[in-house]
Amino acid sequence: MFDAVMIEKTETGQSVSLRQVMKDELPDGDVLVKVEWSTLNYKDALAITGKGPIVKSWPMVPGIDFSGTVVESRTPDFRPGDKVLLNGWGVGEKHWGGLAGLARVSGEWLTPLPAAFSTRQAMILGTAGYTSMLCVMALEHAGVQPSGGPVLVTGASGGVGSIAVMLLSELGYETVAVTGRMAEKDYLESIGASRVIDREPFTHKGRPLEKAEWAGAVDVVGGQVLASVCAAIRPRGAVVACGLAGGMDLPLTVAPFILRGVSLLGIDSVLCPREERREAWNRLAALIDVTRLENVVSEYPLSKAIEAAHALMDGRTHGRILIRVSE
Repeated sequence: MFDAVMIEKTETGQSVSLRQVMKDELPDGDVLVKVEWSTLNYKDALAITGKGPIVKSWPMVPGIDFSGTVVESRTPDFRPGDKVLLNGWGVGEKHWGGLAGLARVSGEWLTPLPAAFSTRQAMILGTAGYTSMLCVMALEHAGVQPSGGPVLVTGASGGVGSIAVMLLSELGYETVAVTGRMAEKDYLESIGASRVIDREPFTHKGRPLEKAEWAGAVDVVGGQVLASVCAAIRPRGAVVACGLAGGMDLPLTVAPFILRGVSLLGIDSVLCPREERREAWNRLAALIDVTRLENVVSEYPLSKAIEAAHALMDGRTHGRILIRVSE
């Protein structure tokens, strides 16, 4: 038996608890992994608190990512003892996820752990770091270069935003951080932001085209903030969208796209092809000194994961939330 955070459907909604689970209760899969570390992402917090329709199958173990050691394998790609990590693929939504002592998954979903990282360090980065790297790669592929001008990062105090700031700064971009928590200014400058600006002006509807200030942007907020960012991108610039904390609606016009040639690029970290995943993780290993992230990590044992999810939803956290499952 092992401990797991379990979300169960009730007549009035859902219940969430930490309980013991038998190994034979695990869903199908050809690789069994002893989970050592997981994280809490915004999607996990929505699932645990019931504030978003994340769970698609009941009961559900949340946790959209994890790292650990292979215990059993029926695929030649992995052997017992291999260190692996997983991001996305519907775990924590359709398939039991990482907030449990064991996970049984498809080997197709696993990524070998880069040699530069321990399993703990991989989850300090987690889905947030992996998604951030995909965002930066998309900007590069769209032709946004450090010489082209400043790049904006919205939601910069959060997990994806923090690591995007670090990556862009490391690659030589002039990185401008946008946050709703200006108390985090010193923190954001310490991880590479050349400037920190308040989110408030971005939350109001403006003109179809604003002053062209930004060569590119990584947006993790969505809604009006994303619309405001698009209106202020320089000609031939690009915006990468990877989040919806500010809402699903996008109240903008086509003006930035047909008058300035701006590109709006979506990031799908859940079903991203395996080779692109490996490229992202290998680049993270080359670019990120994970020890610099220790001051942006809040660590909780699995027994406190539910409490941590509520703290995240209430805005009482910043940076990364690391869950110690087993060691």
